[in-house]
Amino acid sequence: MPRFAANLSMMFTDVPFMERFERAAAAGFSAVEYLFPYAYEAEDIARELDRHQLTQVLFNMPPGDWDAGERGMAAIPGREQEFRANVDKALHYARALGCQQLHAMSGITGELHAAQCQRTFIDNFRYAADKLAPHGITLLVEPINQRDMPGYFISHQREAVRLLEMVDRTNVAVQFDLYHAQIMEGDLTRLMEQMRGEFSHVQVASVPDRHEPDEGELNVEWLFQQLDRQGYRGWIGCEYHPRGRTEDGLGWFSAYRGQPS
Repeated sequence: MPRFAANLSMMFTDVPFMERFERAAAAGFSAVEYLFPYAYEAEDIARELDRHQLTQVLFNMPPGDWDAGERGMAAIPGREQEFRANVDKALHYARALGCQQLHAMSGITGELHAAQCQRTFIDNFRYAADKLAPHGITLLVEPINQRDMPGYFISHQREAVRLLEMVDRTNVAVQFDLYHAQIMEGDLTRLMEQMRGEFSHVQVASVPDRHEPDEGELNVEWLFQQLDRQGYRGWIGCEYHPRGRTEDGLGWFSAYRGQPS
C-alpha cells in the first residue's frame, strides 16, 4: 500500500508553517515534506516531528533568491561555490531532521550554454553526492514541466536518468513527479515501467490544475497500483494546492490513512 507524505508548503496553509505538523498528523499522515526549512531552526522543526511522530522524507537545498525568480543553481555555471555552501547548509538540516533525501533544484538555464550547464550539473551532483553519502542521504533531481517553470534545466524523466548515469554515483535518484511527467510526457504506466529502480521519491497532484489527485486526467488509483506492482517502497509526496481547506479535500486519502511508516 502506498505511503503518503503531506507537503507542508502547499497543504494546511491556513495556519503558520510550524503549526502544520500537528494538522498533518491529525489528518492521518505519518510523514511530511516541504520546499524549504531554512526560515526556522532545525532543532525547532525536529521537535515538531518528534512531538507528532512524523517522518521527514524530503526537502530542497537552498534555491538562491526565490523571490527574484531563481529556482536552484545545480546547473548554473559560476554558482559552484554557492552550491557547495548550500550542500553544507542542507546537510545540517537533514541530519537534525533525520531526512534521508535532498532535492537539488537545477535552475533556470534557458539562455545559457547547454553543454556548460550539463557539465556544471554533473560536477555539482558528484560533489554533493560524495558529501552526502557518508550520512546515508540520497540526492534527487526532479524534472519540472516547462509550462509552470519555463527555461528550467531539465523537464523529462528519461533525460534525468541519462544525466544521473553520467554523474555515476550510487546515492543519486530521480524525483518522479506524476504531475510534471504527465504534462511533459504522458503514457505514465509505460514511463514508470521504463524507469523502474531509477526513482526513489514520487509526488502527485491532479492535472491540469494541481489540486487533489481525485480530479483531472490522472487515474491515480491505477498509478498507485502500478507502483505497488513494481515493488516501490518509497513515499508519495502530496505536492498539490488544495481546492479549499486541506482536510475537506482528503476524501481520496481515507483508504490510505494509518499506513505504516
